[in-house]
Amino acid sequence: MKVYESHEIKNIALLGSKGSGKTTLAEAMLYECGIIKRRGTVEANNTVSDYFPVEKEYGYSVFSTVFYAEFLNKKLNVIDCPGSDDFVGSAITALNVTDTGVIVVDSQYGVEVGTQNIFRTAEKLNKPIVFAMNQLDGEKADFDNVMEQMRESFGSRVVQVQYPVSSGPSFNAMIDVLLMKMYSWGPDGGVPTISEIPENEKEKALELNKILIEAAAENDETLMEKFFDQGSLTEDEMREGIRKGLITRSIYPVFCVSALRDMGVRRMMEFLGNVVPFVSEMPQPIDTEGQEIAPDPNGPVSMYCFKTTVEPHIGEVSYFKVMSGTVKEGDDLINVNRNSRERMAQLFCVCGQIRTKVDKVVAGDICASVKLKDVRTGNTLNEKGCEIRFDFIKYPDPKYQRAIKPLNEADAEKLSEILTRMHEEDPTWTVIQSKELKQTIVSGQGEFHLRTLKWRIENNEKIAIEFAEPRIPYRETITKAARADYRHKKQSGGAGQFGEVHLIIEPYYEGMPAPDSYRFNNQEYKMNVRDTQTLDLEWGGKLVVCNCIVGGAIDARFIPAIVKGLMDRMEQGPLTGSYARDVRVCIYDGKMHPVDSNEISFRLAGRNAFSDAFKNAGPKILEPIYDVEVLTPADKMGDVMSDLQGRRAIIMGMSSEKGFEKISAKVPLKEMASYSTALSSITGGRSSFTMKYASYELVPGDVQDKLLKAYEAQQEEE
Repeated sequence: MKVYESHEIKNIALLGSKGSGKTTLAEAMLYECGIIKRRGTVEANNTVSDYFPVEKEYGYSVFSTVFYAEFLNKKLNVIDCPGSDDFVGSAITALNVTDTGVIVVDSQYGVEVGTQNIFRTAEKLNKPIVFAMNQLDGEKADFDNVMEQMRESFGSRVVQVQYPVSSGPSFNAMIDVLLMKMYSWGPDGGVPTISEIPENEKEKALELNKILIEAAAENDETLMEKFFDQGSLTEDEMREGIRKGLITRSIYPVFCVSALRDMGVRRMMEFLGNVVPFVSEMPQPIDTEGQEIAPDPNGPVSMYCFKTTVEPHIGEVSYFKVMSGTVKEGDDLINVNRNSRERMAQLFCVCGQIRTKVDKVVAGDICASVKLKDVRTGNTLNEKGCEIRFDFIKYPDPKYQRAIKPLNEADAEKLSEILTRMHEEDPTWTVIQSKELKQTIVSGQGEFHLRTLKWRIENNEKIAIEFAEPRIPYRETITKAARADYRHKKQSGGAGQFGEVHLIIEPYYEGMPAPDSYRFNNQEYKMNVRDTQTLDLEWGGKLVVCNCIVGGAIDARFIPAIVKGLMDRMEQGPLTGSYARDVRVCIYDGKMHPVDSNEISFRLAGRNAFSDAFKNAGPKILEPIYDVEVLTPADKMGDVMSDLQGRRAIIMGMSSEKGFEKISAKVPLKEMASYSTALSSITGGRSSFTMKYASYELVPGDVQDKLLKAYEAQQEEE
């Protein structure tokens, strides 16, 4: 296979909503450039892209697939991404390592929430966008209506390069207003007939051609002057103007295709090969030191691992983008993240499962290697002496959580290893061993995302597992001051145990004044603070301990033991066993014994005194509240609002955003456990949401009563 230089390589992400036809379009692209001799179908489970068992089981993409096309003496590296919002991590990865996004729009359903989400991600990353209007031969296809939606959603930068003579089952011809030709096909698609534009379409074609010329000319002063002077541009000049417009994101060209019948695919690929920017023309990536790294084939070798998969009969396959230099087979590189040495024994260009061996790969290109000993997704591999490191891919917060455990406890260690490996394959699967909840929590982007993980563990790894709703990380605190004392006394044959602690607790807030005096049952307690400890709790909030002992009632050497006793109860609150937070404790009196007092005695006395005081200090349970944003079609707004209000949500605001309604709300985490599934059911999969931790707030009284009863019942069982 030819070694392509940086100025001959184009990296493209194939994106779109679930069901828009990306996998079918990828097959048509591979067929058109001769990589495959026969097009597979999703229904027959024989496509290049969807080759993993779980994808064949579910019938649509779960993982991104890397493939290449040698076309017009150029190399197009394409990453076909899953359309489901649950697998958004693949699309985010692909957009970060490619230079142009092709967003496939189903002309039967138009701009969907998934389309909006992908476009927003591309916008954040400053990536050029080309739209491919697919399924124009579908029963409900309506090109003009969808074009209107696209202009409303994405603005006037959306510019037609083509339009169909008719959309729907009769679709068999389109007008290309860049080339000013008509393309038409027979019933089976394939090679088009190219002819002059019919008289009855000329006026419309000329009008759209003029709009396209103006959009192209806007990106170059020389072209703009020529357009004003002559009123037109040559085909090459238009291409140059469109390329510059793509780089600056001032133009979003729209193409017409029927991927299933291979209509318009080759013409779109010609545009990708001739017009979209090369790697060398795009903004340079930034390393962790903030330096721009040029894709220079003669620079120091640096590769970024953006994807890892485990494939049957092969093992681990690592996918790289060469950021700088030229990588050769047999090169020894340093993994700067893990400080280990790796030999690139084999280099491949890949098309799904098809791997083509290559001797070297230059900056800007995408390749794969197998059976590397210590490479993980997100690692940078450099030649010796090169200190470049990359960390530019940022993933969204998880939206769906489940507690996971094996049905057979003997499989626990093996399950932990599998989960770690699967996180490396898909970083949006996260795993936490929660000491607080005493559960292993797996998180993902939705119910189907985690169901896929479960299917793979049970079918590929042969480990039976079960999911459960995770416990909620409640917090306990107090609302008023309270006093308590506790004497710990234990006498046995030898040395005894004795310790007595008197303390006052109260709610803590930042900036509160030092304690002065308190009154309980008409008795005043004066405080004389000798020293103060402020403990930042790892779960949030603070414990502040004031030593107010006078007259040596408790020796200073026992204060640390009392603090340990307080922390025992902060780690396991008296109400529900949850972490406690934001409490100030004043230790003001006590007693000790010259022989029997020791650290354990004062630790137990401090713990029990704190527990007694806590229960009398207006104890309250706090629950985690999340900021939730829902993007939904206007016709589903009422249903979504009703459902949120049923989840104890506080609606913070509503706004319209490019054809969709956005609802902002604060919702307790407890109520979000199954929201991903519920929202999909309510809106037919047409809505999406994000959630982010906001704060801890007091739970309502009725909810607190239920939690207390549930904890008491649990304690009795244990």
